[in-house]
Amino acid sequence: MSRIKGITIILVDQVKTGTDPFNNPIYEEQEIKVDNVLISPTSTDDIVNQLSIDGKKAVYTLAIPKGDAHEWEDKEVRFFGQKWRTFGFATEGIDKLIPLDWNKKVMVERYG
Repeated sequence: MSRIKGITIILVDQVKTGTDPFNNPIYEEQEIKVDNVLISPTSTDDIVNQLSIDGKKAVYTLAIPKGDAHEWEDKEVRFFGQKWRTFGFATEGIDKLIPLDWNKKVMVERYG
């Protein structure tokens, strides 16, 4: 019996590294590897709905594994050798009611 397994993607996050002389925060990009992420083409209905709401065209939907605590809203992600940007908020289900390893999903658009 084969088991469904996702791939490792890179989530690019901004991490506060200090403050400047004017006491403004200084941020640095940090690449975070996230394992076992499923990637599927976004359905036609979802694409049409997103275009009507915010004008963004979803290309893929990422299924995020249970237990992941990263912030996914408006972040750069890298997979398939390309850069993508998440948009909207991540929708999340109740862990105990979902039988597989993923409980969160977020849409991405082509970036850079």
